[in-house]
Amino acid sequence: MPFDPKDVAKALQVAKEHGAKYVDIMFGDLFGTLQHFTITARRLEAQLFDDGLPFDGSSIRGWQGIEKSDMNIKPDPATVFVDPFREQPTICFFGDIYDPRTGQRYTRDARGIAAKALSYLKSSGIGDMAFFGPEPEFFIFDSIRYESKPNQAFYYIDSDEAPWNTGTDTGMNLGHKVRHKQGYFPATPADTLMDLRSEITTNMQTMGMEVDLHHHEVASPGQCEIGIKYGSAITAGDLVHLYKYAVKNTCFQHGKTATFMPKPMFGDNGSGMHNHMSIWKEGKNTFAGDVYSKLSQNAVWAIGGILKHGKSIQAFTNPSVNSYRRLVPGYEAPVNLAYSANNRSASIRIPHVQGDNARRFEFRCPDASGSPYLVTASILMAAIDGIKNKIDPGKPMDKNIYDLPPEELAQIPSTCKSLEEALDTMEKDKAWLTAGDVFTEDMLESYIAVKREAEVEPTKLRPNPYEFYLYYDC
Repeated sequence: MPFDPKDVAKALQVAKEHGAKYVDIMFGDLFGTLQHFTITARRLEAQLFDDGLPFDGSSIRGWQGIEKSDMNIKPDPATVFVDPFREQPTICFFGDIYDPRTGQRYTRDARGIAAKALSYLKSSGIGDMAFFGPEPEFFIFDSIRYESKPNQAFYYIDSDEAPWNTGTDTGMNLGHKVRHKQGYFPATPADTLMDLRSEITTNMQTMGMEVDLHHHEVASPGQCEIGIKYGSAITAGDLVHLYKYAVKNTCFQHGKTATFMPKPMFGDNGSGMHNHMSIWKEGKNTFAGDVYSKLSQNAVWAIGGILKHGKSIQAFTNPSVNSYRRLVPGYEAPVNLAYSANNRSASIRIPHVQGDNARRFEFRCPDASGSPYLVTASILMAAIDGIKNKIDPGKPMDKNIYDLPPEELAQIPSTCKSLEEALDTMEKDKAWLTAGDVFTEDMLESYIAVKREAEVEPTKLRPNPYEFYLYYDC
């Protein structure tokens, strides 16, 4: 599909105004890792956006074999941004992956899958645009060490804010540590990261992102959140990659380390990536109505689709072994598949907003440990399935789910307990994903194979340090 000439002209103008010497071409793989390579700015011409650039796809996880490794990436001119972290003036683009043998979008390109989900929405007649507002959380630590060998395994994290450092002799311990689970909104000097978050936010704005706010999050040592503007099923994925890039690089420049790992620390809250969603048609929000909490019937059916496929969708929304350390009771993470207005204990929350344009719901299960494109694509496909098949989500759960007695809690479906369960469930419940050839069988098979081989099975083979505490003297 040819790019808009206005976007091409703007991209070339940005390169000229910035005095770019280098052009970085980026893409996210199936598992959320941001990949890139760099060309000299003299190669940046209008024809490049149509012709693309060849590269070897055989070393990208879950992609081509070496016998058919040639791939082509076409920079999307609408995604141009200035990289604030490079010494040499550099501009960047996200690229779309094509198979040069067919000339078609590559079926295992995560950004391409999000694009196909949006096209499927349009072809269904349900809507012509889907908006997503992702809310990634992350930790900033002062030190991280970890090891996994046959004779030892450990991890060690540290933060100057952490309550375990109240007695540490640093030569000048000034106190003001963040108490356990009391990290939400403390002012400075307890919040030591305000200036760093402001610098991250400034870098985000240099990169073209719209930022609303930033704050410390609930977990005591170093948990943060930065509020960004929503995007489409495609551009929301771009925004998450930009967000993570800005956070990690700014922290690295300051001698700190940032992680989007869902549960890096025992005994405190983990990091999620709640996603707000709405579907629009002809400039109107189809989720606005009067069926429940000012949502339309289509919105309620969309909720029904997400709840019905709530376990299989977790293969993409909670795609790491560590994701399921976060999805446990007692740490504000949603562990039950229910919906409710304003109730943050439900996996789907309908926020109180002003005006029909803002009507939406929030899916609270996802985290940022995988591909953000597959998160938006899978949520959208589940919503479409719910609307097409008029899936009833049942009655809303307006009670605090965390306080329910066991007999009531047993009536509410739960989220998966492990990545293995999510992958197994998705294998059995995937027709809603493959509808319209959005998620192809070969892509799903490759994704599942890598997840099992690289994550699920190796984790099973390694003893946990806590097992020594429990069993060494047995």
